[in-house]
Amino acid sequence: MSAQNTSNSSIFTLDIEGMTCASCVGRVEKALDKIPGVEAASVNLATEQAKVRLKSDSETSVAEVIAQVQKTGYGAKLSNPHGGSQSNLSHAFWGSDGLGRVLLSFALSAPLLFPMFLMPFGIHWALSPKWQIMLATPVQFILGWRFYKAGFKSVLAGAGNMDLLVALGTSAAYGLSVYQMMASPHASHELYFEGSAVIICMVLLGKWLEARAKQQTSEAIRALQKLWPESAKVLDPSVVIGEGAFLEQYRQLPLDEVFPKDRVVVLPGERIPVDGVIIFGNSHIDESLITGESDPVKKLLGSKVIGGSLNGEGVLIIDAQAVGVESVLSQIITLVEDAQTQKAPIQKLVDRVSAIFVPTVILIALITGIVNWLYLDSTSIAILRAVSVLVIACPCALGLATPAAIMAGTGVAARFGILIKDPQVLELAHRIHIVAFDKTGTLTIGKPQVLSLISLLNKDDESALLATAAGLQTGSEHPLAKALLEAAKSSHITPIPPIESQAIPGVGITGKPSTGPWAGQTLVLQSIASLANNPNATSVSNRAQTLLDAGHTVSVLMSQETSTPLAIIAFGDELKPNAKTAIASLHQLQIRTVMLSGDNTAAANRVGQLLGIDEVFGQILPGDKAQIIRSLQHSGKDDAQQYVAMVGDGVNDAPALATADVGMAMSTGTDVAMQAAGITLMRGDPTLVADAIDISKRTWKKIRQNLFWAFAFNSTGIPLAALGYLSPMLAGSAMALSSFCVLSNALLLKRWRPTHS
Repeated sequence: MSAQNTSNSSIFTLDIEGMTCASCVGRVEKALDKIPGVEAASVNLATEQAKVRLKSDSETSVAEVIAQVQKTGYGAKLSNPHGGSQSNLSHAFWGSDGLGRVLLSFALSAPLLFPMFLMPFGIHWALSPKWQIMLATPVQFILGWRFYKAGFKSVLAGAGNMDLLVALGTSAAYGLSVYQMMASPHASHELYFEGSAVIICMVLLGKWLEARAKQQTSEAIRALQKLWPESAKVLDPSVVIGEGAFLEQYRQLPLDEVFPKDRVVVLPGERIPVDGVIIFGNSHIDESLITGESDPVKKLLGSKVIGGSLNGEGVLIIDAQAVGVESVLSQIITLVEDAQTQKAPIQKLVDRVSAIFVPTVILIALITGIVNWLYLDSTSIAILRAVSVLVIACPCALGLATPAAIMAGTGVAARFGILIKDPQVLELAHRIHIVAFDKTGTLTIGKPQVLSLISLLNKDDESALLATAAGLQTGSEHPLAKALLEAAKSSHITPIPPIESQAIPGVGITGKPSTGPWAGQTLVLQSIASLANNPNATSVSNRAQTLLDAGHTVSVLMSQETSTPLAIIAFGDELKPNAKTAIASLHQLQIRTVMLSGDNTAAANRVGQLLGIDEVFGQILPGDKAQIIRSLQHSGKDDAQQYVAMVGDGVNDAPALATADVGMAMSTGTDVAMQAAGITLMRGDPTLVADAIDISKRTWKKIRQNLFWAFAFNSTGIPLAALGYLSPMLAGSAMALSSFCVLSNALLLKRWRPTHS
């Protein structure tokens, strides 16, 4: 992600080169935090990136931030938009983490190691000291030069890292061997060149395995990046669209030269390059990698399409509406990248431990060497045990434990239409006790229909009433407004445009018709629940009782000036096919379900009974939803904390989504709702709620497992190495194995599949 401006700050991402362990992360973060203009910084070992936010009044430039990072001994550059993690994790064959170096190091070390396999058979043979030093030296100082270079830089920066431990340990073993060789030129069995060489081999192997595993954890991001076509077929503005007339009249333009309002041609089998609306043709579109929807979606004239989705059998012309960073695909990539760059709160503990880890290990190694030398009276054994302590304690696994699990978990979730934007969600979702749902558009389809219009004047006025009510809703995006406009269209009735209109949150809409029987009068179309203070409330409610008992949503068209009811309008909305399954899935997880609705209590209760929801709140205003969430959070026994998730899709859900411990927004809703939520569900499928909680729980479980294994390797390995139960070679192997185990465990998350996909 490149630099970007927000309302009060500048945020940018840097690719960091040379980080090898959690200590490196801490040092880079410390350097960034010292820069006066930096408001916050987060460094991630798994992605090898740093996300930096500058203060609003800061005069610090990106170049100055990069220079400060480079002073600490690490490379830094501004990350390319949506390309940093991929380029950062792709290593050449002979690169610092390439396979070529691993194979060459093993080829040079194999002759040194081979005599050890002969010892069990009573054969004590070894290469001459001259050959041993000839084979070990290139491994130590050419292939292992990266450890000296990075270790030296860490010393200059006043801290230590994994490279310093490896450099110290292998140099001690190599130096002891040189000393022994000079003291006893023919005593080839007293040399330890194979120890230093094999340690470097195992560390290089571990780094190569880490690089490969990191690439796999970011596979979801790379899969999304590959959805971008390189170019688009743009029609000339003068071309008149006709059957086949446009097929040879387009220009092939690079994607960054396409602008909104351009008309883009998409042929069968091609990726759609922009977000937009179909203005010609129809087809089936595969949106699976974006929304997680497995079946191709039928798209007709006027349908919206998402850039990056795959066109099926039809030729389409699309009116471009969002391109580049404004597109849905770009925003998805940004959300996933941000989630993978941020730190989970538990990582703070790891960072604190890592800050003192390397100096502590060096101290332990010194104590080990001194104690063993005093008690065993053997310099070689004392040095070898100290070397084992240095090598086994490399904190690679600690630094990778949390970010590797977050990358794998958020990546696989994104593949199936679940965007986890905030790693803190991963630490809260496994505690969820209650899930609260908005009704319209979340549990129901969100496309209500007008079921009946009852004139409270005389039957001859029904057409005029429908034209007036529909006219008040002109331009509104509310589902009930669309239902009225669709009803007028179906009846071939032209809505009467209002002179002025105003939406009243939680009540309805008011306006003055420009023509018709009520021209110039102030009318209000409001929910029946908002009639409490109207003198005609009782009579209207009695007339509407049958409709309310049937579970319909009921609105009333009133004359505001005379408080006279003009008509009762009943709406009906279908339940989503998977709504009942979604509630049952949450109950299986021992999670209580709640529904919040502005509909009348009878309609809300009827939906709740059909779905098996535990508690229903009806006739509530939008502002009350957040308050209900707060009350649910303290609804446990003896006012105990209850963790609450809120699922919604509308503007009026945003406060409740922000108030909840975990907010989940349907992407079929509004941008405001999605910005307020920690999780975005890319399909309007309520079963994704249980799936989102499931993948969050599994990711959290992997984080805990990884941290356990990382600490277990070090806490067990250091005493064993100090007591002589681990040779330097075994210590190097165990260190590499610890990182590999942590990454492999995280990658098991890639096998996760939604229960109801």
